[in-house]
Amino acid sequence: MICLDKLHTVKKSKDFTDIIHNGVFFKNKSYVVYYKDNGLPVYRFGISVSKKLGRAVDRNKYKRQLRFIIDKYKKNYQNGTDYIIIIRNGYIDLDFTSKDNDFIYLMNKIHNKIKGELDEKE
Repeated sequence: MICLDKLHTVKKSKDFTDIIHNGVFFKNKSYVVYYKDNGLPVYRFGISVSKKLGRAVDRNKYKRQLRFIIDKYKKNYQNGTDYIIIIRNGYIDLDFTSKDNDFIYLMNKIHNKIKGELDEKE
């Protein structure tokens, strides 16, 4: 059951480009995650998978897996933030638990960075 609805999805190419060029990023062997404030009361996600990672069937499978992981931890995301997740080559060879752990590791780093920035403003 994937609940990542249209409200929580970045779709426009212009938004992807803006977040990637003006946002902050963290990366590991599986993902590159860019994030940026969006000025909205909701968080939004965008997923990108290169054609180098396989056929369309494979790329769609990777996106489905990632949407499931995103939905699993939806209580941990910062409202008012856009996230762009780019799946890297290292993602393909991992089992699902490792993919999940890599994602959570990056999201925790991002959450700590955002929390640190908010503490500095106060």
